[in-house]
Amino acid sequence: MKGSKQVAMFKAAQISLFGNIVLFTVKLTALLLVHSLAIATDLGITVVGLIVSVIFYYSVKVSNRPADLAHNYGYGKIEHVCEALEGIVLIGIALVMSVQAVLHLAHTSEITMPWLGFGFSIISVIVNFLGSAWILSMAKICASPAVRAEGIHYRLEGFISLTIAGAFLLAILLAPTFLRPWTMYLDPVATLIVSIWITVPSFEMSRHAFLKLLDASLEEGSKMEVIKQLGKYMGQCCEFRDIRSRSSGRKKFVECDVVLPCRMSFPEAHRISSEIEKDLRNNIPGCEATARIIPCDESCAILAASQKCPYLPSKE
Repeated sequence: MKGSKQVAMFKAAQISLFGNIVLFTVKLTALLLVHSLAIATDLGITVVGLIVSVIFYYSVKVSNRPADLAHNYGYGKIEHVCEALEGIVLIGIALVMSVQAVLHLAHTSEITMPWLGFGFSIISVIVNFLGSAWILSMAKICASPAVRAEGIHYRLEGFISLTIAGAFLLAILLAPTFLRPWTMYLDPVATLIVSIWITVPSFEMSRHAFLKLLDASLEEGSKMEVIKQLGKYMGQCCEFRDIRSRSSGRKKFVECDVVLPCRMSFPEAHRISSEIEKDLRNNIPGCEATARIIPCDESCAILAASQKCPYLPSKE
């Protein structure tokens, strides 16, 4: 299973890198021929995507390194660094291009060769949506936040290219009509819409990555699964203390203290803690569990009343 996840991550990284090279070539050619601010914005996003793809490919290699003395919990957090970096840079591009769009609204110019712009944008739409589908399918296999972020980026670029294609198509349709003078505003307006469209998901992407870098606990579904698995042992354990969880890339870590009767034999206590760890690993994808054994202090009401401890096996 571990090998298949690594293969899926590397395949996603290769698809991302190849797709961004194709998109860069297409959009650069379009910009040289059409001279459109919207295409320039789209090209800028692809340049960022190409740089991030290289970083993403490197981060996939690093994140799959085993834990060592320098990084006891492994290198999974580099995936969140890649995710945060992508979001921040996209927000920066959106802000710069929105300013440029406002300036171009004051100094408009006619779009040259809108048919070419429309054709190149449609090619970008196809490449982006196909790339997004493939990368997100890989993300389901490997459960990597960096792969998922890259898939979302591709899908976002697809909608951006679709918006730009719509602006070119509108310019083509309005050109023979009395509304032709208004077509000069389509390019900066499309750029402004694209810039706003980028900002919201990019901000959410960065926020999510920073929360994970700050050791945020697992999502609600995994937390409920932790409680469910621990609940199965309530009849064998006195109590559970200090239940903690965190994420590191696609890996999840769960730790807890298992309070057991101090008179319980060590082999029995070890068996219970090992079974708890095994159940957590088997039911939470990518989970590494640690259940520490804590002996009770015999201060409970049951022992105070000189009754037999109900958590001790009958043979004890």
